[in-house]
Amino acid sequence: MKCFFVLLFVACGFGSAMHAQNPAAQPAVRTVEDGGTGSYKAIMYTDNSLPTHTIFCPKDLSVFGKVQKLPIIAWGNGACANSPWEHVNFLSEVASHGFLVIAIGLMPQEGVRGGGKSTSSQMTDAINWAIAQNSNKKSPFYNKLDVSKIAVSGMSCGGLQTLETAPDPRVTTTVVCNSGIFVNSGTGMPGMPNLKKDDLLKLHTPALYILGGEKDIAYGNGMDDFRKINHVPVFVANMDVGHGGTYGQPHGGEFAKVATAWFKWQLKGDVEAGKLFTGNPCGLSENPLWKTDKKKIL
Repeated sequence: MKCFFVLLFVACGFGSAMHAQNPAAQPAVRTVEDGGTGSYKAIMYTDNSLPTHTIFCPKDLSVFGKVQKLPIIAWGNGACANSPWEHVNFLSEVASHGFLVIAIGLMPQEGVRGGGKSTSSQMTDAINWAIAQNSNKKSPFYNKLDVSKIAVSGMSCGGLQTLETAPDPRVTTTVVCNSGIFVNSGTGMPGMPNLKKDDLLKLHTPALYILGGEKDIAYGNGMDDFRKINHVPVFVANMDVGHGGTYGQPHGGEFAKVATAWFKWQLKGDVEAGKLFTGNPCGLSENPLWKTDKKKIL
């Protein structure tokens, strides 16, 4: 097994860089499903320089550099969980389309739910780490990241962590999944960010809300956010699946398709992907699985 890991690190560009940082530390690596449907098969691993988080990225980093760089996505988990165990299919799929995804919490083991609670500050930790890695000559991500394109995203409690982190001036887009600021402030579970609707005014980037329809316990909160956001572009997409979304479906299901298209549009300037959200009617509205609305998006 040790030989397998060494070969895997070398194949994806991690081997020599990790050895230089700490010869004794070998990060755990796993491929989720088949590595995703994107052009860059993804891996999930724990980096010894950020053991509090789980990283999803293309296995082969050699194709990234001066011409093509990886945008950065920081992710917060449902239930404020300190592990992305519930979202690995979804996050691996996104990464396979050419993104560095850094999820709050410990890397989940096969068939095991993660434990403990997380905080919004861990999302900021992820951003800080990625920017530092891009400047670190010993890092496999050296000069391979687009530090000018950073998204914050998360599900349920992780969506609230996203909204708490979104005012960071380094953030360039915000994606809130199955979440929204409580209409009645202070009614959330202990440990959730205690945000108020006025905090929405701190958003300074285009925002996407992906909700599970009226069966989603966060539907009312998320739709109220959408109604109140009038100063930045905002898009809301509802699929009638409830609060659990489609994260656990193969390759993250429909939620991953919509989120990936948004990330491609906002972080890579992919006009074709952006057609899901632009135009009248927008492309996504023509999919019978989705109900959509938007503001300040032509």
